[in-house]
Amino acid sequence: MNDAPAIRVLLVDDDQLLRRSLKIAIDHEDGLEVVGEAATGTEAATQARALRPDVVLMDIRMPGGNGIEATQAITDNAELSETRVVVLTMFELDEYVYGALKAGASAFLLKDATPERLVEAIRRVNEGESLFAPQVMSRLVERYVAAPRARADGSRLDVLTEREREVLGLVAEGLSNDEIAMRLVVTMHTVKAHIGAMKSKLHARDRAQLVIAAYEGGLSGGSPGRSSATR
Repeated sequence: MNDAPAIRVLLVDDDQLLRRSLKIAIDHEDGLEVVGEAATGTEAATQARALRPDVVLMDIRMPGGNGIEATQAITDNAELSETRVVVLTMFELDEYVYGALKAGASAFLLKDATPERLVEAIRRVNEGESLFAPQVMSRLVERYVAAPRARADGSRLDVLTEREREVLGLVAEGLSNDEIAMRLVVTMHTVKAHIGAMKSKLHARDRAQLVIAAYEGGLSGGSPGRSSATR
């Protein structure tokens, strides 16, 4: 029997029927528990402060403050530093993808994701990983490849070693730690050490923020890797 505390989840969506369906699916899983619900962005921020969930499932387009604003309010709150946000939406428009990541979301899935994929995302972000729907990662990479003028000054990346920059570029392509280790012919421990160092140097909250740093620094220049999950 697993004695580890359950992962506490806050559901945020203006569709009550969808929230009910998500609650049933999540509560059915061992080690997961829905601890609260919200129907607006403002309610989401309030509930997050009151409940301090481990993971928030966040819709984007809602009345009373959108999901991006709510995500920003959560990630800006020092008392919620351990709370992770999984954006769940039917929209895959570039501005939503980038806005959610900039606000601090750790995962971005579309609402047609399978229950298994959703549960996987909850568990992974709770462990400090990130996960993106394949089409979301592809569009994000394509946007930055096609529009280099949107990239910020890459001098922020000057604090990284040459090897760290190489690893960061692979992170931005969507490669997992396993895939990066295979590509560079190094151990998993080495990859994790590089990623930990990059988070510290770039003041990145999590793996998703490293992706943003890579794009803004102009490191993303290839097609996304086959894996959309990052560990």
